[in-house]
Amino acid sequence: MDGRAWWPWVQELGFLSLLKYDREEDAPARASVALSLPILMPRAESRTAIPLCLILLGTLGVSLSSCSVPGSKPTFELAADELELGLGIHGEAGVRRVKMATADEIVILMLDHMTNASNVSHVSVQPGSSVVLMVNNLGGLSFLELGIMADAVVRSLEGRGVKIARALVGTFMSALEMPGISLTLLLVDEPLLKLIDAETTAAAWPNVAKMSVTERKRSRAAPMEPKETHDSATAGGVASKQMVLVLEQVCTTLLGLEEHLNALDRAAGDGDCGTTHSRAAQAIQGWLKEGPPPASPAQVLSKLSVLLLEKMGGSSGALYGLFLTAAAQPLKANTDLPAWSRAMDAGLEAMQKYGKAAPGDRTMLDSLWAAGQELQAWKKPGADLLQVLTKAVKSAEATAEATKNMEAGAGRASYISSARLDQPDPGAVAAAAILRAIVEVLQNQGV
Repeated sequence: MDGRAWWPWVQELGFLSLLKYDREEDAPARASVALSLPILMPRAESRTAIPLCLILLGTLGVSLSSCSVPGSKPTFELAADELELGLGIHGEAGVRRVKMATADEIVILMLDHMTNASNVSHVSVQPGSSVVLMVNNLGGLSFLELGIMADAVVRSLEGRGVKIARALVGTFMSALEMPGISLTLLLVDEPLLKLIDAETTAAAWPNVAKMSVTERKRSRAAPMEPKETHDSATAGGVASKQMVLVLEQVCTTLLGLEEHLNALDRAAGDGDCGTTHSRAAQAIQGWLKEGPPPASPAQVLSKLSVLLLEKMGGSSGALYGLFLTAAAQPLKANTDLPAWSRAMDAGLEAMQKYGKAAPGDRTMLDSLWAAGQELQAWKKPGADLLQVLTKAVKSAEATAEATKNMEAGAGRASYISSARLDQPDPGAVAAAAILRAIVEVLQNQGV
C-alpha cells in the first residue's frame, strides 16, 4: 500500500482527533504525536484499525516553555517554576499550569490526567492492560533528559500493573525547540501489535525490538568490591596507626594549600589545582573514617590509587592513580627501604610513560623526580630512613621552587608564553608538600 492510499485515512484521523475535547477544561485535546502511531501502520489490514485507534489511543504533552515560531511571539509564557500541561504541538497553551516537580511526579500527573475517566479524551488503561508507549521529544531535550523521563514513565506504568508491549523513545514529532515531551499510550491486543511490528518502508519508523519492555531486564546490579582482608597481627597496630597519621597530615596539608595552589594554577591553567587536591584529601578522609587502612603498604597504595582515580578528578587524579598503582607492585614482596626506593622508581616510570612528561618540563614530576634521585640511597646497606627522606624532601621543595624558571614542556602550561610563567608549578608544589607532610609525621613519631 503506497502513501497515496493512506491519505483518506490520515485526513479522517486528523479530523476526528480535532473533534475530541477535554470536558474538564473545555479545551481541544491536541492530537500531536499520537498521529504517528496509526498513520505509519504499514499493512492494508490496518485500514480498519485506524478509526479504532481513536478510542484506544491517548496523548498528552508537557513543557517548560512555548516554542519560538518564526515571526511570532510566544503563545504563552511561564514563570521559572512552572510547567505547561496539555499544550499543543504548535505552541498553543495547555489545559493548566503546574509547579515544577521531579520527573517521577510529572509523569504521575500526566498519566493520571490521561487515564482519568472524567475526561472525554481519556484512554482506558487499567491494571493488566497492554500498551504501546511513545515518549516523544518535543525538540529541546537532550538524550539524557529524554531517557530520564522514559524511565520514569516505564516505572510508573509497571507500578500500575500495566504491561508495556513496546516502547518508542525519540523525536517523532517536534515543536521546534520546545523543551518538553509528549506521552502517547495505545492500548493493544495481539492482532494490533502484529500491525505495529509489521515490516514497513517508512524511513522514520524506529527499529523497535519485538519484545515486551515489561519482561525485559533493564538494569544490572553494580559489581561488589571484594572485602579487604586485614592482617590480624598488624591491622590496627603501630604500623596501621602510623599510616593513618601520615594520611591525615597529608590531607590537612592539602586542604590548607587549596587557595594557594589555585592561585598558582590560574597563571597557566584553569585555576583548580588546589580544588582537585582538596577533593582528594576529602576522599581520603572519608575512607579513613570507614575503618583502619590495610596493614599491607601495597594494599594501601592500591586503594589510594583507585580512590584518587575516582574522586580527585583532573589530570592530577589520573597521574597520581597511575603513580600509586605502579608503586604498589614492588611492595607486594617486601617493604624494606630498598623496596620503597624501587616503588618510587616504578611510580616515576609510569608517570613519565603515560603522562608524556620528563624531568625539567615544569610539572609535578619534577618534585617527585628530585626526591626519587635522593631515595636511591635507600638501596645502600645501612641507609638511614629519616636522613635520606629529609634530604629528598628538601630536594623536592627546591625543585618545586625552581620550576618557575623552567620552560614548560608538558601540560596546559606548555601552551602559555614562558614570560607569563613566573610562579612555581602548582603540581610540583603540591607534590613537595605531600612529601613534607610525610616526613614531619615520621619525625614526630621518632622513627
